[in-house]
Amino acid sequence: MDALTLVLLAAAALLAVILVVVLLRQGGNSREAEQMRQHLALALSQQAETVQRVERSLREQEQALSKVVDERLDRTEKATGQIVTDLRERLARIDEAQKKIGELSTQVVSLQEVLSNKQARGAFGEVQLNDLVSSALPPQAYEFQSTLSSGVRVDCLLHLPNPPGSIAIDAKFPLESYSALRAVPTGDGPALAAAQRGFQQAIRKHIADIRDKYIVSGETAESALMFLPSEAVYAELHANFTSLVEESYKARVWIVSPTTMMATLNTVRAVLKDVRMREQAGAIQKTVGLLLDDVKRLDERVEKLKSHFAMTEKDLREVDISADRITKRGERILEVDLGDEPTALPKP
Repeated sequence: MDALTLVLLAAAALLAVILVVVLLRQGGNSREAEQMRQHLALALSQQAETVQRVERSLREQEQALSKVVDERLDRTEKATGQIVTDLRERLARIDEAQKKIGELSTQVVSLQEVLSNKQARGAFGEVQLNDLVSSALPPQAYEFQSTLSSGVRVDCLLHLPNPPGSIAIDAKFPLESYSALRAVPTGDGPALAAAQRGFQQAIRKHIADIRDKYIVSGETAESALMFLPSEAVYAELHANFTSLVEESYKARVWIVSPTTMMATLNTVRAVLKDVRMREQAGAIQKTVGLLLDDVKRLDERVEKLKSHFAMTEKDLREVDISADRITKRGERILEVDLGDEPTALPKP
């Protein structure tokens, strides 16, 4: 029994007490007392029914409220479980991302160590050059670390027919001078000018080295390629040092980046394909010429065979004529009348 029911019962009891007190004060009027008792009994009965209805209503409300609360708690539990699951998955992804970031940081440090060493930096450029060339051209079209007749070894030599001939490619990576150029504070004019001079000297030296070492008359093409394995260095050179680019043109040293190198290699591949097609076209023309010679010989032999057939046909006609004459002569002989049959010869 809940609190509201107790309150209602207490109110009914209090009402009954009040009625009893009133009856006691009224004394001997038994009729009125009986009426009051009847009213009191009726009131108590009605009050009991009211209490029962209220109790049933409260119980139903309590059950409905309990159902709603259970449903909400169930939904909340499911939502909380999903949130916890999502949170765990996100934390797992964050952990994985942190591991990858750690690995990437290690790789960046390793790359910095590689790029800080001049020889390792050169090897880095050569590896990138090798990957580009080997992925774009057939193996017979290039040679890595090829030694020229002068004894100089070139990073890559593209084998092309004359003209233009074999093209030498040398990988250069002026990272130190470029890094010094990028490290100049904004507004520091003297430091910027000094860094620009250092960058120009480095590029100019590379151009001269390639021109003097890898352009060999009668052995290589009249031009060579300088491969810069950094798009940033290539962009800086063409954006702010156009005079150096013009100097490279005059020296017949073409500066290329990974992107422009791929375009150049695609052009080389097209040239090689055209050469192969021309070679195949020559072979086809030669084969067709031989085929025509065979056709001419076949025609001559057919003419000879036709002549033999004609002679054979003539001989057959003459044989046929002779046979016909013999047949006719035999028939005429058979038609000759020889008179009486000859007498039989006497017996010996």
